[in-house]
Amino acid sequence: MDKLRNMEVFMAVVEDGSFAAAARRLGISAVMVGKHVQQLETQLGARLVQRSTRRHSLTEVGRTFYEDSRQVFEQLRWAESAVERSRSAPQGLLRISAPITLGNHVIAPLVADYQLANPLVRVDLQLSDGLVDLVGENMDAAVRIGQIGAEGLVARPLQPYRMVIAAAPAYLRQHGRPRSVAELARHQCLSHAVWQRRSEWVLRDGQRTAFWPEDARLQCNHGDGLRHAALRGLGLIMQPEVLLADDIAAGRLVPVLEDSVPLPRPVHLVYLPDRRQLPKLARFVEHMLEALGQR
Repeated sequence: MDKLRNMEVFMAVVEDGSFAAAARRLGISAVMVGKHVQQLETQLGARLVQRSTRRHSLTEVGRTFYEDSRQVFEQLRWAESAVERSRSAPQGLLRISAPITLGNHVIAPLVADYQLANPLVRVDLQLSDGLVDLVGENMDAAVRIGQIGAEGLVARPLQPYRMVIAAAPAYLRQHGRPRSVAELARHQCLSHAVWQRRSEWVLRDGQRTAFWPEDARLQCNHGDGLRHAALRGLGLIMQPEVLLADDIAAGRLVPVLEDSVPLPRPVHLVYLPDRRQLPKLARFVEHMLEALGQR
C-alpha cells in the first residue's frame, strides 16, 4: 500500500476518533482502514494506535507522528496549489463548510450558480453547525456565524444573520397579535430544542432583556420542523430570516414583535491566507461577496 495513503488514513482515524468514522469519511470499509494503519506501523516499525476491544488511543509515538504528518500534508497541498495557481481558469476540488440552515437556504444555491459559471470546479459542500478546522479537515473556505476568534484566518464580512418572530395568519386571527415580549407567556410558542440548554437568542423588551419561553407547545431540534408546525397554525416561531423569508413574502407567515428580535449576528467567509491566490477560491470569494457582501 502507498505510504502517503496510509498516512492519510491514519490521520483520518485520529481526527475522526475511530476506525468506523474514518471509514465513513474516506468511503472505505473499517477493515480496510485497519489494514492501512497496520501497514503504516509495519513500515515504521512502531505502534501508532493502541487497540482494545472497546476503544483506540494514540501511543506517544503516534501523537508525534500525527503532528508531523499534518505538516507533511500541508506542504503537499501547498505544492499542489502552486501548480493550480499557475492556471488561469478556476479548476479542481473546492471544499466548503457552512452552517446547516444558512447553508441550505443561501449558500447551496450560490454554490450552484458558482459552478455553472466555473464548470471545471468540483465542489464538496459540507453542512454542519460545528466549528470546522480548516487545516485539519482540509477545507478551502467556511461560512461562520458569530464572532471570529484569533485563528490566523482571512475573514470577509457577509450580510448579518437575522432572526424573525412570526406566525400563520390563522393563528393570529384566533389568538391575537402579541404586542410585547411579556405577552408571549399567554401564547403558544414553538421552541428549538437547543435553546433549552443554551439560550443564544436574547429578546429585547423595551429597556429589559428576556428569553424565548421555555414552556413550549412543541420542541424540535430542527428549524424546518418548527416552520412546518407554524405554517399549520400551531404557534409562534422564532427562526432565522433566511428560513422564513419565502413564507413571509408569500403571506403564509406574518412577522410580529419586529423590534424585539435578537440583535443580528455577524457572518464571515473565512479561509487560510496561503490559499487566497488559488483561482478556484479567489473566484468563489468574489462570487460570495458580490451576492452577500455588506453594502
